[in-house]
Amino acid sequence: MKRFLKIIKVTGIVVLSLILILVITGFFVSEDLPNGKKGPEADQLAQQILNELNYEAFEKTKIISWTFAGVHSYEWHKHKNYVIVSSEDYKVKLDLNDYDQSEVISSKDLDYENLIETSIRNFNNDSYWLMAPYKIMEDSVERRLVKKDGKKSLLITFISGGTTPGDSYLWEVDENHRPTSFQMWVSIIPIGGIQAKWKDWVETQSGMILSTKKSVFGIPIEITNLKTSL
Repeated sequence: MKRFLKIIKVTGIVVLSLILILVITGFFVSEDLPNGKKGPEADQLAQQILNELNYEAFEKTKIISWTFAGVHSYEWHKHKNYVIVSSEDYKVKLDLNDYDQSEVISSKDLDYENLIETSIRNFNNDSYWLMAPYKIMEDSVERRLVKKDGKKSLLITFISGGTTPGDSYLWEVDENHRPTSFQMWVSIIPIGGIQAKWKDWVETQSGMILSTKKSVFGIPIEITNLKTSL
């Protein structure tokens, strides 16, 4: 419990520091959501990204497990549509078909309902930071091609689903169409256009290609204990 409280304290300091940085710099760096064009070119770029990251392997992968930022661990049984969410103090099984069927396996917190809701939010957030590029051709996503300085980027907007529908991300890619970063226009951050870098890509056991390190304002977000299986 002492370690858990320490994690909460450190996390709180980091979050408050980040908020302060955002507030101070927001007036100078906030950008408007760019205009883009829907249509075949946007879909073609999206498909090129998926080909580069071996989307076929993602489709065939049955289990994906990882630890996010050293705090939450996940074992997502994608083929059965449930996930085990765990930390030092709890373990929860989320039924992704019906959240009402989710259950707390073990916990030091007796507020099970709140723990399940928190686990849902954490999984939605942490899984997105792991495998966001694989979602760009989903039915709930609107795609637009953005051209700037001779480079093509892919602007996606989630029009439904998830925890925060309406969020937009502008993906930048290299010459092989592998993502290098995205800019965010999201409801939880009052500043538009904050950039997150995606790097340290690895090919996993099932053939999926995933980024194991992201960074925002130079603050690293690391993915560890990453495993996938067919």
